[in-house]
Amino acid sequence: MKAYVFPGQGAQYPGMGKDLYDNSPVARELFDKANEILGFEITKIMFEGTADELKQTKVTQPAIFLHSVILSKVMGDQFKPEMTAGHSLGEFSALVAAGALSFEDGLKLVSKRAQAMQKACEAQPSTMAAIVGCEDEQVEQVCAEVEGVVVPANYNCPGQLVISGAVEAVNNACELLKAKGAKRALVLPVGGAFHSPLMEPAREELAAAIEATTINTPICPVYQNVDAKPQTAPVVIKQNLIAQLTGPVRWTQTVKNMIADGATSFTELGPGKVLQGLVNKVDKDIFTTGYDKLHEL
Repeated sequence: MKAYVFPGQGAQYPGMGKDLYDNSPVARELFDKANEILGFEITKIMFEGTADELKQTKVTQPAIFLHSVILSKVMGDQFKPEMTAGHSLGEFSALVAAGALSFEDGLKLVSKRAQAMQKACEAQPSTMAAIVGCEDEQVEQVCAEVEGVVVPANYNCPGQLVISGAVEAVNNACELLKAKGAKRALVLPVGGAFHSPLMEPAREELAAAIEATTINTPICPVYQNVDAKPQTAPVVIKQNLIAQLTGPVRWTQTVKNMIADGATSFTELGPGKVLQGLVNKVDKDIFTTGYDKLHEL
């Protein structure tokens, strides 16, 4: 069975999507529509902006979403997913690709999510850190012991987790984990503590928008971040999407479940190759590929 996966924040790069806009009428129409919906020319920032301009959460999230979703639309009849999943922001791309959300609604929610997250980040200094070379349980235990808010946020692959929380608590957890034998405990250059309780104000804001949005039954199961399970019921998809901002991304378990349910290949749609690498760290023998540019399709 063919699984399609969609990347999250961090995969962006200057010039992303430009070849699609220049060479595909389908892509151009969708990019132009996106500029209209967003109320600013995101294509200008994607195609000509600097890495710093692209790094702003309110730009990054819609940019990656657009790149991923438009690739799936340009594929046309070639795009036949039997299961989909997305990492964090990528879950919105996965839902649009699977027909659970319309392009317009998906983009509006992603834009709302980005703005709400940026606001929550500015309200309290917070950060995330990558932990390499520790067991999940060890990281969970240290997070529980440290004073202040710090939680496991992304279970990316065996031996690689990202923790998230208040700056001091994250730094203290990093020191403790290094003392317990972590190969690396590296604070990441991100705007704030995504997938932690500190995102509660953003979750509430986004929840209202998700509740007001129509979600349809997808054409294939979508494996969601918070429980790593295949979902097709719109009401459950909504609940999981709302829980996602303050809950962890269970990527390792998602990939394991997709393989157990029959996935024989994983195709990453969107910028970069991050998810292909993570999938192969979960199962080195599974076939992975990815499309980022038009000529690769």
